[in-house]
Amino acid sequence: MVSLARRRPTPGEYRQEIRFCRGVDNARIAYAIHGDGPPLVVVSCWLSHLQFDWQSPVWRHFLDDLGRIATVVRYDERGFGLSDWSVSDFSLDARYADLEAVIEDSGLDRFALIGMSGGAPVALAYAARHPERVTRLISYGGSARWPAEPSPEADVREEAFQAMIRAGWAQPDNLFRRVFTSIFIPEATEEQLSWVDNLQRMSTSTENAIASRVGRRQVDVRPLLPELKAPTLVLHARGDRAVRFPFGSEVASLIPGARLVELDSSNHILLGDEPAWQHFRRELTAFIAPDARRREASSPATALLTLREREVLERATQGLSNGQIASELALSPRTVERHLSNAYLKLGVSGRTARTAAAATILREQLG
Repeated sequence: MVSLARRRPTPGEYRQEIRFCRGVDNARIAYAIHGDGPPLVVVSCWLSHLQFDWQSPVWRHFLDDLGRIATVVRYDERGFGLSDWSVSDFSLDARYADLEAVIEDSGLDRFALIGMSGGAPVALAYAARHPERVTRLISYGGSARWPAEPSPEADVREEAFQAMIRAGWAQPDNLFRRVFTSIFIPEATEEQLSWVDNLQRMSTSTENAIASRVGRRQVDVRPLLPELKAPTLVLHARGDRAVRFPFGSEVASLIPGARLVELDSSNHILLGDEPAWQHFRRELTAFIAPDARRREASSPATALLTLREREVLERATQGLSNGQIASELALSPRTVERHLSNAYLKLGVSGRTARTAAAATILREQLG
């Protein structure tokens, strides 16, 4: 993360910072921060791994391009990736509480919010319940409910999917996992298909994969959508086979003033070399541009900080150690560290030079 005034990094220059917080039932939730610009919180699809995705031939273009226009906060859902696998509650309420925990731990006050695929209902619910915090809302390849109309045929299909998960999810052979991969990215190369095959086995256990699907079948946030106040952009591929286009269209139709953008692709996860990705990138960049302009115009930069964050940061820039700051403010060293990390995030600085860069920001403000 760097200041907006600095040179834009090339993709290879970005680094992600991984942090951990606790969900409502004490489940450990892993989240990562990278990029440059106004804050954008990503409620990811269920199939994710913060570290594995970072080297992905399927996801890396997404992370790179979003990092150019926003400070991206994304997380692994409970039961997946670097988050706690030892969980039993995959309900919407538990997943919603995890999102709240990530937002609070990251220290964000106002931000854009994007719900991707199965993460869309969580993002939609949060935006409905916290209109004062969500500046802009995006749904990408998502729906407000389980993306299949209830029917005996749908039940048989779901039984077949769960049987394939039991039979092949943890096996070295990708025979059964390839069925899911082909639904997600039918236009992918063999390298990309193999990567998603491997992601499935790395991202979670067989038991969690099934429990997560069972929990998602109970979700329906459609009654909340007419209450949404944030400007909303719905992006959906016309040929998406994982979440059919009508489910995305339904989301847009129920949110007042929402704009629906149809993407010319059959991929649920847009690939970096297809024109639909460039369309997606242009639409998203233009949509969150007002947040970027507002961030650049905000003065002073530390106006984004809470009172406690400023107190901690000012003492850090005076040369006090974290232990000394903790003693002076009657805080624990861990709390001091968290306040500093959140302040650095809001100021757009990171790495070994973060404290020096933050000190320079405060000095500039003091000198007028």
